Amino acid sequence: MKTQIEHRMLGQSVEFENIQRTAKIMSATDVTVLIQGESGTGKELMAKFIHAQSKRNTAPLVTINCAALPEALAESELFGHSKGAFTGAISDQQGRIQSAHNATLFLDEVGELPFNVQAKLLRFLECGECQTIGQTKTEKVNVRVIAATNRDLYAEVKKGNFREDLFYRLNVVPLTLPSLRERQSDITLLINHLSAQLAAKHCLDVPRYSVKALEHCQRYTWPGNIRELKNFCERMVVLLSGKTIAVENLPHEIKVETETKTTNSFALPDGGVILEQVEAQLIHQAMDKSHGNQSKAARLLGLTRSALVYRIKKYTLKKNISLPLQG
Repeated sequence: MKTQIEHRMLGQSVEFENIQRTAKIMSATDVTVLIQGESGTGKELMAKFIHAQSKRNTAPLVTINCAALPEALAESELFGHSKGAFTGAISDQQGRIQSAHNATLFLDEVGELPFNVQAKLLRFLECGECQTIGQTKTEKVNVRVIAATNRDLYAEVKKGNFREDLFYRLNVVPLTLPSLRERQSDITLLINHLSAQLAAKHCLDVPRYSVKALEHCQRYTWPGNIRELKNFCERMVVLLSGKTIAVENLPHEIKVETETKTTNSFALPDGGVILEQVEAQLIHQAMDKSHGNQSKAARLLGLTRSALVYRIKKYTLKKNISLPLQG
């Protein structure tokens, strides 16, 4: 039961259901997956979901936070070292990759991995061989790799911060998680689920939300995504257990942003507009502001990347706008 709760992916929006279907297909294989998305969108939860659905689910999911690895120790943490291999190596140490033999290795924030370690990781991904520091021989390790990042790795490649060959080796099956502002239809579902889960955790009664309060929550952009929503639900559960949450009970940032949006809504000119022309111009502006990055342009417009690409093709903007393969 614990696995079902922790590894359950909630969402009924079309975009999220498509992602879940893709994730289930990938789970049946050992293909390398690159999960992309803003901070707080649930990349680690998606990795757990894929692992739990896979044939390796009886083994542990070995997680490495690449951002937390000290550069001097990153290679040792990943590949292990022998006693005396370097100053401070007082005993043999198995690397995280070896410990994930016959299991799944989750490389969280892989974009933060030191450049000098990336070449060795690439070799491992290419041939499945792992060389411990201080040893001349290599060993075969059977590992399924899932990587995640909140960075635009393609842009990092262009800047010279990430190896191009490693990027393409990780990017076998890319999976981009939508931000919460792209999943407005899922807000109520997530609030109800998280509130019930957190109320049970704290042994408290579940609060109820007024219609107006839920409307405010659906209009809010949730810059911290699922992580911010969970913190919000926990605050409401603890402070307003069993009560009805009204608009005045909502955090200041939610009330201010949603009220500002209502006040500053678009005013239709007396002469009217041609809607397709307005939309086409906004897409042009978003592509310009994002320097051609489709994912960033989609976020500026409150769309999914696939919806943006559809609109670009619809308005034949591809004649005037370069459509990058990545973004």
